[in-house]
Amino acid sequence: MAAKIHNSSTVTINSIEYPQVPTQLYWTDKVGAFKARIGFGRMNYTVKPGIYTVGNPDENSPVLISANYKLSFDALRKELTSLNAWIIVIDTKGINVWCAAGKGTFGTDEIVRRINLVELAKIVSHRKIIVPQLGAVGVSAHKVKKLSGFSVIYGPVRAKDIIEFMQSGMQAAEKMRQIHFSLYDRLILTPIEFVVGGKYMLVAMLLFFILAGLNKNGYSTDLTVKNGLRSAINLFAAFFCGAVIGPALLPWLPGRSFAFKGLSIGLTAAAILSFSKMTGNTFEIIAWFLLFSSIASFFTMNFTGASTYTSLSGVKKEMRLAVPLQLIAAIAGAGLWITSRFV
Repeated sequence: MAAKIHNSSTVTINSIEYPQVPTQLYWTDKVGAFKARIGFGRMNYTVKPGIYTVGNPDENSPVLISANYKLSFDALRKELTSLNAWIIVIDTKGINVWCAAGKGTFGTDEIVRRINLVELAKIVSHRKIIVPQLGAVGVSAHKVKKLSGFSVIYGPVRAKDIIEFMQSGMQAAEKMRQIHFSLYDRLILTPIEFVVGGKYMLVAMLLFFILAGLNKNGYSTDLTVKNGLRSAINLFAAFFCGAVIGPALLPWLPGRSFAFKGLSIGLTAAAILSFSKMTGNTFEIIAWFLLFSSIASFFTMNFTGASTYTSLSGVKKEMRLAVPLQLIAAIAGAGLWITSRFV
């Protein structure tokens, strides 16, 4: 079910009624955005595909293309204050522009299909559509022109520059084409890792806590408390390394591969824990090096699809190589950790 657009209405233009959306975001929009950011109902946080109006557009008003992920749609409409415009929302399956372009759902075929469905040629007299630059990888401008009759103009990277872009005759300044991947840009994505990945880590932490009581003499509740708490903390530390420290230090970590960057963080953290006496015998020390390297590597690698440093083909290539190695290291680490209980 699509998310509700607060305070939306309709407007009649040339005897046809169109949905009209405000440029102001209300508290319900902000609450919905927060929930989506942390992974609650994220895949259902969508806008119904179709054509919308901002202000009171006419046949000469600009046409902007948006994904049906509501965060993307809201990011655009809130920047259109004082502008009369048409917004065509295409069906990206609830995925943002950048990721949808890589996955193929923000692409030529869907744009052409939606232009035809809303009968855009009957609504505007010009033949231009403005496509966000982050969607360019999925769009073939000459095919859109051939199949729909509409020329593609690539807008700025950030929606906040759209008014300036329009005022300059749809010419993007150099700064509008640049992507800044700041610390904030990187860390804003970490909350969803805690929600999605955190639930699996909680299960693993509980399992390690319980199994920590195993020993060659049977089972000891004293060891469960002593070693189990330590083991649970170590697992969380490995997860934190991959989900937070890896993205935070991304530009400065060695190598180009995200999996390798995470590996370097994991090995460093494991070494620190070893010197801090947070590990046990030799078997357990080796186990934690394997577990830290696999967990930190995996969660840092997850970040690769959201970065400006990689391409879709690069992401697929890295995952094909890294995931089997991460899985082997994790299984070996868990096996050695259990073995260390009996040595």
